[in-house]
Amino acid sequence: MEVSNRYRFKTISEYHKLAGLPKPGHPLVSVVNMEDVRMPVTGRSKTMIFDFYSIALKRVPDAKIKYGQQISDFDDGVLFFMAPGQVFTVEINEDKEHRPTGWMILFHAELLWHTPLARTIKNYDFFDYSLFEALHVSENEETVLNSIAQLIKTETNSNIDRFTQNVVIAQLELLLNYAQRFYGRQFITRKAINHQLLDRLEDIVRDYFEQDDLGERGLPTVAYIAEKLNVSPGYLSGLLKTLIGLNTQQYLHQKLIDLAKEKLSTTNLSVSEIAYALGFEHLQSFTKLFKSKTNLTPSAFRQSFN
Repeated sequence: MEVSNRYRFKTISEYHKLAGLPKPGHPLVSVVNMEDVRMPVTGRSKTMIFDFYSIALKRVPDAKIKYGQQISDFDDGVLFFMAPGQVFTVEINEDKEHRPTGWMILFHAELLWHTPLARTIKNYDFFDYSLFEALHVSENEETVLNSIAQLIKTETNSNIDRFTQNVVIAQLELLLNYAQRFYGRQFITRKAINHQLLDRLEDIVRDYFEQDDLGERGLPTVAYIAEKLNVSPGYLSGLLKTLIGLNTQQYLHQKLIDLAKEKLSTTNLSVSEIAYALGFEHLQSFTKLFKSKTNLTPSAFRQSFN
């Protein structure tokens, strides 16, 4: 379970044991109050991997948490989501006490078996967001989330019966749907940060399409754009969907069509040459995309200018 301050927990019970917590009331789901955690301190940092899902609303004074390549202070309440197998590291200021507050909901994928959530949980992109993209909750939003976490805790600490799974799943779905709503709010209200990201996105896409070797490089991928912006692909698509009504792929296609229209109307390049110059390996792919966006073939669009 531990290798040089690196902990991998295969079960929730394993985590409870090392954290000095009582045995969980349910083997597949647990709500942990962070004030009750007594993890052993054996250095300035510890890395943890859960083989189960985690939803955490935490404050950790005088400590930093690293998730992926992002480091964040947790002095303020933020909500973040982790899928099984993801890695996070807590870096501790050993000169100060760092008693965390908040809670964690831990649940195994097996809890979701034979429920609709087993299929739909992959639609909640924020399980793949980096720590930098965590949800910053308002006081009212935190109150809502706290109440749901408490309902799950009460249910899992009661006698388990045939209704337990359905009740817990319903509360988890409610929490996830609230998180989607709150992320939509965050995308809109953090205007300065988001507009800076959109400006950088415009610059990156424009620079990419202006390269002379676009025919060899091919079309930009969503992963490439997200990496350049230092955000996850899911976060970028969610942000764009909220702000401009397009996901990242649709946005790239729109920029591509705009550039194609410009070349078709202002140059003597053949349609094949334009397709290659824009990164298409096959003319048919370019023609299909262009027609799907404009209801015209590239040749028909060009003829409309003659």
